[in-house]
Amino acid sequence: MDSTIAAVLLLDGIGNGAVYALLGMAIVLVFAVTRVILIPQGEFVAYSALTLAMLQLGRVPGTVWLALLLAALTVLRELWDGVRTKRAWPATGLEIARLCALPVAAAAVTYVASGHQWPLALQGVITLVLVTALGPLVYRLAYQPLADASVLLLLIVSVGVHFTLVGLGLVFFGAEGYRTPPFWDASFAVGAVTVSGQTIVTVLTSALLMGALYLFFARTLAGKALRATAINRLGARLMGVSTEHAGRSAFSMAAFIGALSGLLIGPTTTMIYDGGFLIGLKGFVAAIFGGLASYPLAVGGALLVGLLDSFSSFWASAYKDVIVFTAIIPILLLRSLTDRQHDDDE
Repeated sequence: MDSTIAAVLLLDGIGNGAVYALLGMAIVLVFAVTRVILIPQGEFVAYSALTLAMLQLGRVPGTVWLALLLAALTVLRELWDGVRTKRAWPATGLEIARLCALPVAAAAVTYVASGHQWPLALQGVITLVLVTALGPLVYRLAYQPLADASVLLLLIVSVGVHFTLVGLGLVFFGAEGYRTPPFWDASFAVGAVTVSGQTIVTVLTSALLMGALYLFFARTLAGKALRATAINRLGARLMGVSTEHAGRSAFSMAAFIGALSGLLIGPTTTMIYDGGFLIGLKGFVAAIFGGLASYPLAVGGALLVGLLDSFSSFWASAYKDVIVFTAIIPILLLRSLTDRQHDDDE
């Protein structure tokens, strides 16, 4: 390996690591707020890339029908809970409107957009809104009824949600793979290395989003409410913070981050209906580096995962995923020796 190849692999690792960093932060956020290990995080990535690809081809994305299906199931769930708890109809209707207005509106706009060749940036925004709207619906249907369950039970539910979303992805998108066009197709020569505009967009977008998340948690009331829920759910509830709203907000942010990651990685990776699983799993490895609690350590772990992925693909491409996932073993061993807490709900 000469210096030119090393530089190319380094750039590739940083670009992939930026995406893994976003996914790792989303997993840390969801776990801190809801105690859910979000295994289906990768499905938001796949849905986003496939939705944009369908819009580019002038076809109606399967995400439209998925959003309407989840919205219909949410309406039925809210009506059932309203009858069971004898809740007044205005409250039930308001809750249904809060949960379903955005998914239905986003699905309608996406349906209209599929018949027109709108600019790529506008199609990306539509994709972001539609996939983000799936987050609170998934939380309401699968996780909110079990919000006080153990971490192990929530993990089992996450596995079930993952397989369900993968199956729905096969139904709504088919088994064919797609690749989306880059948002910036320029290229720049830096010495003997060529840097693509898409790599620059990926790194800058990831950095800007990380900064925005820092300001959100540090300066806004909603961010402080999420931090309070992450620190002490019962204490936050006693202080008037709705843990249900916090859970939906966390899932909305995770879905947005996953959708953005799908747009960023779509031009460099051929995406299929289950292609988001490995990408999300590498984000999970990054989150483990941060102990599912530290955002900076998760970002650092993501960059390490990206570099391992890139360099191992050169040295031993057949075993690159094995090498990446094996890196988690010493981290888990170290944490098992240093962590004195044994109660999984703590």
